[in-house]
Amino acid sequence: MLPVFVTVANLESKDPAQVISGNEKVIRPRLSDAAFFYETDRKTRLEDRIDRLKPIVFQDKLGSIYDKSVRVAALASRIAEAIGSDPALAERAAMLAKTDLVTEMVLEFTELQGIMGQYYAANDGEHQDVAKALNEQYLPRYSGDDLPSTLTGCAVAIADRIDSLVGLFGINQPPSGTRDPFALRRASLGVLRIIIERELPLDLQQLCEWAEKNFDQLTEQNTASTVVDYMLERFRAFYEEQGISAEVYLAVHARRPTRPLDFNRRVKAVDSFRKLPEAEALAAANKRVSNILTKQGGSSIGEQVDNALLQDKAEIALSEQVSQQAEKVIPLFDQGDYGTALSSLADLRASVDAFFDEVMVMADDEAVRNNRLALLNRLRNLFLRVADISVLSGS
Repeated sequence: MLPVFVTVANLESKDPAQVISGNEKVIRPRLSDAAFFYETDRKTRLEDRIDRLKPIVFQDKLGSIYDKSVRVAALASRIAEAIGSDPALAERAAMLAKTDLVTEMVLEFTELQGIMGQYYAANDGEHQDVAKALNEQYLPRYSGDDLPSTLTGCAVAIADRIDSLVGLFGINQPPSGTRDPFALRRASLGVLRIIIERELPLDLQQLCEWAEKNFDQLTEQNTASTVVDYMLERFRAFYEEQGISAEVYLAVHARRPTRPLDFNRRVKAVDSFRKLPEAEALAAANKRVSNILTKQGGSSIGEQVDNALLQDKAEIALSEQVSQQAEKVIPLFDQGDYGTALSSLADLRASVDAFFDEVMVMADDEAVRNNRLALLNRLRNLFLRVADISVLSGS
């Protein structure tokens, strides 16, 4: 930063010095005010301002900014513990997070909220991560903005947003149409970005349940699950911006994984799988299998295959290949290596095609028929370990 300013004028001045002088007359008092506010604010520690948050309403039914700070502090502490950070620092940062709102500087220059909090916290001798978190709580402010650089900042930023989401949904005040006064859509995307890009092992369901316990004024049932569904829906636009098709998102969403990092890995794996030459045929086959199983009882069908009941060459081959693949890919799924697992499952295409070409699934013999349904269920469940790839089939 340099001690200079730039002025843009919509006229060509005959005396630029006059324009400069006029602007300086406006800027000098503002800088003088700022210097005065800064010196005044530094005389009072942020922790001594906490009680001044009590009269400031966050939302009529959800209490004051002070009440919110207490809730966010409790939630941030739990998040910090879950991500391997210091719970005490996160709790301290959350309690101080909104105190700069009652400083003279921020009352006059509202766009400096968070920024001044960091400076004042450093002046008070707070821990470096606590001071940084006072600014990082607002990150990302917009699409593509920087993320918190510290785990303490991540914990407070996530806790603040989750508290708002759970609180407002819990009193039946969700966003509607273009109306989103608390910017909950942006808050949701912010949480997803922080968790994914900082690779944090957090589960949205657990986060929302933790937050829900901090309220005693919620009126809606199943608030945590409702908020999770809302946040998972935000993934759709998130991936569209990355050029990933809606079908890929929907295939993963059908399984409703609630850990954003896991959701993201699945999406990337399915997006790569979709580009394989075998993908289209396997997606169509999965859709066919899904339809057959649904008509025959769906979830009541097991996946225990009796090899003695296998008759046709094609079904014997498919059963053997499914068993081999299961042994190979289930450990990969357990490790979250969805890409390698799906790539391996692509090898089933020839056996699946041959099965449908040569085998009558709905055999007259009930035992044979049920055995074939079990084989198809076992096949489908392998793919369902990552996504419902039948969604990729438009037909």
